[in-house]
Amino acid sequence: MEHKTICGAGGEVHYWIERPQNTHKSAIVFTHGLTADHTMFEKQVEYFRNEYIVITWDVPMHGLSVPYDHFSYENTARDLNSILEQELIEKVCLVWMSMGGYPSQMFAHLYPEKVQCFIGIDTTPFGTEYYSKSDLWWLSKVKPMAKLFTDKLLRKSMAKSVSMTDYSYKKMTEMLAPLSKEQIIEQMDIAYGKFAQENMDLQLNCPVLILLGDKDNTGKVKQYCKAWAKKTGYPLHIIENAAHFSNGDNPQQVNSETERFIRQTDTY
Repeated sequence: MEHKTICGAGGEVHYWIERPQNTHKSAIVFTHGLTADHTMFEKQVEYFRNEYIVITWDVPMHGLSVPYDHFSYENTARDLNSILEQELIEKVCLVWMSMGGYPSQMFAHLYPEKVQCFIGIDTTPFGTEYYSKSDLWWLSKVKPMAKLFTDKLLRKSMAKSVSMTDYSYKKMTEMLAPLSKEQIIEQMDIAYGKFAQENMDLQLNCPVLILLGDKDNTGKVKQYCKAWAKKTGYPLHIIENAAHFSNGDNPQQVNSETERFIRQTDTY
């Protein structure tokens, strides 16, 4: 994949793109989760890169997209739009994992005409009715709770809690490796804090598919996904033998579900 950058709202943002020759299929943007980077979707890139235009990126404040000032999900959405404008891409399929859903949903809110479809993997929705005051209070306590862990235990517990397979555990450990404990905690604190501040009720004017690992026990993700599907009627498909990092635990099913949904929405 070709490595490129744009000048984002708060700093330089790094992304990678693959353009197969003579393809007429959709463009797909993969957006990673918290404390991760663009390599979180390497199993998906490997599957789609020969037929689809594929973009992965280091979300601001992650990977190579540091330093970054004035982080917000609105700014990250505008940065993603700058990437698409630089690549002359008018419409995309957005595939996102966990925290990656926040810049993606914000993008769809700001640029609805540019979204062909949404595929959320082990993620949670924007919307004020989904989150209690208690939920938001616990988000504010992520930083002090994380500080109680030793550096080694924090990394091990984070990698173990999101994975079912050796691949996912090792990949999460690998993505955490360049970060200091302080950087990990800062990413968690800012990302959750900004979500609490920017959360709003918004309408997604495109087809949406929710994918959820059957063993996803991260926070209340499973509860939020089910509530999201119930309220909106969005299809919720269960990924077998997968925890929170289900696109790493069971890439075969995630890739198959993703491709099928993209083909179904190709004329949207």
